[in-house]
Formats: sequence, structure tokens, C-alpha cells
Amino acid sequence: MSTSSVTSANRPETGRRFRTALFVDFDNVYIGLQRLDPVAAEAFATDPAHWLSELESGTDSEGDFSRRFLIRACYLNPSKFATFRPNFTRAGFQVVDCPSLTQQGKSSADINLVLDAVDALAAPTHYEEFVIVSADADFTPLALRCRAADRRVTIMTASPAAAAYRAVADHVITADDLAELVTSTASTLNVEAPRTPVVAPTTRGRSRQAGKVEQPEKLDEPPAATAVVDASEAAHKAILQRVRTADRPVTLGAVAGAAQKADPRLTGSSWGGAGGFLQWLARNVPEVASSPRPPGYVWDPKRFGEADLPGAVAEPDTDPSALQRQVTAVTDTPGLSRSNYRVLLTALAADLASHPFDRAETSRRVRNACQEAGAAVGRSTVNFVISGALYGGQQLTSKTTAQDLAAAWADNVVGLCRGARMELSNGDVAAIREWVGGGLLKEAPQRS
Repeated sequence: MSTSSVTSANRPETGRRFRTALFVDFDNVYIGLQRLDPVAAEAFATDPAHWLSELESGTDSEGDFSRRFLIRACYLNPSKFATFRPNFTRAGFQVVDCPSLTQQGKSSADINLVLDAVDALAAPTHYEEFVIVSADADFTPLALRCRAADRRVTIMTASPAAAAYRAVADHVITADDLAELVTSTASTLNVEAPRTPVVAPTTRGRSRQAGKVEQPEKLDEPPAATAVVDASEAAHKAILQRVRTADRPVTLGAVAGAAQKADPRLTGSSWGGAGGFLQWLARNVPEVASSPRPPGYVWDPKRFGEADLPGAVAEPDTDPSALQRQVTAVTDTPGLSRSNYRVLLTALAADLASHPFDRAETSRRVRNACQEAGAAVGRSTVNFVISGALYGGQQLTSKTTAQDLAAAWADNVVGLCRGARMELSNGDVAAIREWVGGGLLKEAPQRS
């Protein structure tokens, strides 16, 4: 996800404008961000006007758009977070107090949010977009209802969200993207400013033949093969938006489809005379990286590498069990082998012992250390494990051991499985912990 140096206040109005209803599950987001990035959590809670303004403009495969937030609703537990209520009131939110109604401490935010969203669906005002700010998969039926009513659905999460929940959204803003959004000074939903198109070389100019000066070719008669070789800015922006907002490498077909939708001319011109999409992509969108390995992938090289491609981390002599394949499929847990998990967790602990934790730099150093050790581990995998350890309640300090990391990470994976409604026996839980813990938990007791 790229940022722009132009703030939303200075952005021009765009042609498409969505009437948007925004629903914020405050407790879910704030607690999730606290585990991931305490600075981002405080920015989210204390300056909602800032990140709300950042969301007012964006770009998708169809071009630029703007949002008009007709409904701004925030649901919070006043017994825990009443101090943040004035911040949201001042930003124009309707704040709905959702006190705890059970002995377990669960608030009524979920039901209040759903009731209000359903009312908005039936309202005389037609809301084109519903933005649900929560990682709680209980909102999946609500998202499905919105889609069935032909409304655009955007989900913003501050912790791992179930695959089924993400799949029903038109757009997902992940936890890392949300942390960047609330702490940035410009919208993380915009791609970079328009670039100057590359003009295809032609034979225009002067040459001498039989003592005469040849006139330049007519500009309205370009060679057919180079008619769109420079590619439209719309296709360029659509690809960057699709790739930079993805939480993993994107399939080649999906990226090609986004380009064709943004510029239908590309289909009938043999990709601008390039002969194929990969050739056209390399020439016209050098900001991304790609691989032709079936089914083909495109990714943001600043965040991912070839080790992040599906299947890239599998070891030739390793045959994942049926349980491991299921866990990977339903929770997005990286499919590393047991030995590679051990390398990753050990490298992370060693890095924390030598350097203060900084998400970006730590993940980069750990990725490099893993690859130097012969483990094909991508940076997105390192970030996934770091987030899992944080969500598992582990503080990342110089005293954190590999066993501490393994225990917190394993607890998080088991929690993801149960959240995805996997039925796990005691033996399944032990097998998962042995696998994702890299064998580091054999002598360590299971955390309660």
C-alpha cells in the first residue's frame, strides 16, 4: 500500500462519490491494535477525525472515488473506554454505549451494530457502501446481507480475520494497513500520483532521399501495434491499487483482469503490441514484480518476495499432513515445515536479543537471517508470525526466548483454528503446536 504526499484536504473531487455508512466496533479494533502497534491504537482512539479524512478518497480498479460518510457510528464499552468517547463525538460520530451484559464481560456492541446496519439497509437513503471496522467474523452474515442488496462492502480489521469473512468483502484493509492508515499523514488508500506516459518510439523526423526532405508522419495515424503501447494511466493505477492493497501476492489472472477492466483497449491490441501480459507488465509497470510459475503471481517487491508465493516454502522431502493442509487453507497460517518454523522462531528471538523491536526492520532482518540459514521464508510470513505472537499476548523484548515466541504463536494458530470452527481433538492441538512451534515446545508446558 503506497502513500501520497497530498492530503485528502487538497485532493480534487472525483467523479464517483459513494454514500457510505461506517460502523466501528471500537473494543475489537482498539484491543487488536494495542497488540499489534500501541502507537497506532492510541492514534486510532484519540484522533478519529484524521483517519476518517484519510478514508474520504481512494482508488480502485475503476478509478478514483470519494466517500461521503452519511452514517458514522461507534460502539464502545463505557466501563473500559469512556475516556475516548469525546474524541469520536468531536469527529462527528454517533457514539453508542455498549456496556457488558454478561458475567464474561462481553458487551452488546455486536448486536447494536448489526441492528443499526440492517436499519440502514432498509432506509430510504440508498447507501452504496457499508464499511465495517472489526475483525469479528460474527459480522459475516451482515456482510452477506449487504452484498445481496447490491451494496459495496469494505472491511477494516485490526487482528486476523477469518477467510470467509474477508471473502465476502469487496475490499479489505488489513491490520498492518490500518495501523499505517491511522498513523500516516496521507491516505494509504491512494496509489502514487500520475506518472508521465512512456511514448512509443516512431519513425517521425527528417531523412534525406533524392534531395528531398521527408515530411513527418501524421500524428493521427500511429502504427496499429503501438496505438496503446504506452498503456493508459487507468490500467497502471488499477494494477498498483490491486497489488499494493493485497495482503499477499496476487494471481496473474486477477491483475490482468484489473488492467483490462480499467483499459479495455489492451485486450484487442495484443497488450499494446507487447505480445503478452507479462511482457506488457514488465515494460509498463516496473514498480511490481512477477513470476510466470503457474498460475502466475504479481506482488509488491517492497513487501514480498518469491518466498512468499504459495508453495514456495514447501520442502521437497516434506509431505504436509491432512491437518496441516486444513489449517493452512482455513486460517492462512503459513505452510512452513516444522524445521523452517524452528529457524524462523530462533532467528526472531536472536534478533530481539540484539535489536529493539521495530516491525519493519525486525521482519527484514529475520527474513534475511532465515534465508541465510537455508530456509525459504518470505517477509510476509515473518510478519504473520510476529503478529500472531503479539496477538497471543507475547511482548517482544530482549528477554523473549524462542520458546516464548513458539508458545504464543502456537496459541494464536490454535485460536485461529477454533475461530474457523475447526473441531480439534487434544491430539490435533498437540500436533499443531508441535508443527508451528518448530519442536521448541516439547519440553515446555502448554500455556493456559
